[in-house]
Amino acid sequence: MQLFIDTFGTFLHVKDQMFEIIVPQENGEKKKHIIPPSKINNMLLGSGVSLSSDAVKLALINNIDILFVEYDGMPLGRVWHGKLGSTVKIRRAQLIAGATVTGVNFIKEWIINKLTNQEEFLVKLKKHRSEKANYIDFQIQTILGCINNIKEAEAETIDDIADLIRGNEGVAGRIYFETLSELLPDEYKFGGRSKRPAMDSFNAFLNYAYGILYGRIEKALIIAGIDPYLGFLHRDDYNQKSMVFDFIEPFRILADETVFKLFSGKKVSGIHVDKLEKGVSLNKEGKTLLVNLFTNVLDEETIKYKGKNYSNSHYIQLMAFEFAGRLINRKIKEEDFEKYDLLGDV
Repeated sequence: MQLFIDTFGTFLHVKDQMFEIIVPQENGEKKKHIIPPSKINNMLLGSGVSLSSDAVKLALINNIDILFVEYDGMPLGRVWHGKLGSTVKIRRAQLIAGATVTGVNFIKEWIINKLTNQEEFLVKLKKHRSEKANYIDFQIQTILGCINNIKEAEAETIDDIADLIRGNEGVAGRIYFETLSELLPDEYKFGGRSKRPAMDSFNAFLNYAYGILYGRIEKALIIAGIDPYLGFLHRDDYNQKSMVFDFIEPFRILADETVFKLFSGKKVSGIHVDKLEKGVSLNKEGKTLLVNLFTNVLDEETIKYKGKNYSNSHYIQLMAFEFAGRLINRKIKEEDFEKYDLLGDV
């Protein structure tokens, strides 16, 4: 399970080799929860949560990832005794790939997969919205055109093709989110993407979901031995986890579908967000609603790959291993997954 704590003033410590969580209540009393470490895979901690050094040690001993997130879900830092797969060979190959056609091919593949996921999601939404079919078809054709432009582009280095990729990715993204907004109930429509801060409830939820996904992607890359700071396309920002921003692209659809489901099903209301001076932010109720649903999507819902069923989280890890293997021209074997408990049907 993922342990999510976001209540200000909560204290996490160890009692009898188990985690004890002390949560302050509005009436001044304190509520206590005891959870054995064997039940926890990772912790997601918001602002105002404190933990003892013994709690950190117990998490390290049990290989529990502790992720600290900002108000909008973006990972701020982590404490984790990872079973790292990093080798000099993988990192050297990653660095070389970023300066050659290998990096170009990876970026094209990931961005094309991202845009294809967007196109396929709109096709799925069209099935139950016959009155909007012509509009959706028109929007889809634009996205398909962007996909084709990227497919046909050729270059020896990412610098030669970066503007073309970003341009087509941007056009497709604008069309995609414009369409999602049009398909939502009137009270949920939004005016395009907005990030920090989000200007509406939909973007606030989506930003937080992306933040959760960033954390999962970074962990998968580290386990596979990939340097999260050595990106191919997103590589110019100092001290940024550029490879996380590259590798996440095909998996954003998991967050998109989750958030759209919440809004199209009218599960979101004013009680889930707080107004900021400029924009809106998820409050405790909103974060709990999203985290519970998205954690289920990541850890319980499955995808079939090469005849086996994997949870979405395990599939992400599998793709990270395959990425590392392709970098060093090594085929990933089943024993590579066994030590991370990633093998087999879910």
